[in-house]
Amino acid sequence: MPSRLLTFIGAFLLVITGITHASSPEAATSASQPQTNDVVVDINTSQGTITLNLDKQHSPETVSNFLKYANEGFYDGTIFHRVIANFMIQGGGMTPDMSRKETDKPIRNESGNGLSNRRGTIAMARTSNPDSATSQFFINLVDNNYLDGSQSQPGYTVFGEVIDGMNVVEKIGKARTTRKGPHADVPSETITIESVTVRQ
Repeated sequence: MPSRLLTFIGAFLLVITGITHASSPEAATSASQPQTNDVVVDINTSQGTITLNLDKQHSPETVSNFLKYANEGFYDGTIFHRVIANFMIQGGGMTPDMSRKETDKPIRNESGNGLSNRRGTIAMARTSNPDSATSQFFINLVDNNYLDGSQSQPGYTVFGEVIDGMNVVEKIGKARTTRKGPHADVPSETITIESVTVRQ
């Protein structure tokens, strides 16, 4: 595995609380169709709209958690605070001044659900504790299968995929980044999540 990716993984464990707490392309296109147990949501950002299929069948607790935050308006005004080209874009927990929003209690890790961190999938961010995910999520820019769980080690829970707006994801993924205090890979120009709306 390239050393740069190993660095990313190490840093990734700190993303939720800062320093102290810190596929194939075809799978993520507008041609994808929601299944019976799926929920369609729109992440409306300052760069455009990203439409997702959330998989309730394979990730029931994770989807329920995400929808609770969405329906409460928690994500409104948060930002994509961490962007790494050819890896992922992450958001859903911090405000433009890089303050972390207060969240509900963490949820159980569901990374053993058979879903893989392929390009265009959405997964939960967490600390080194597998059961520490709260509100933050990331969207994979490439196939990141090494983030998947296994029988011997939990991974990062995938709970849906982009079905429209992958061009928006890629645009965000190309944003210029900087460091803001202890936070690295922060977009130089703020990328805001204006709202997350549930279609069905």
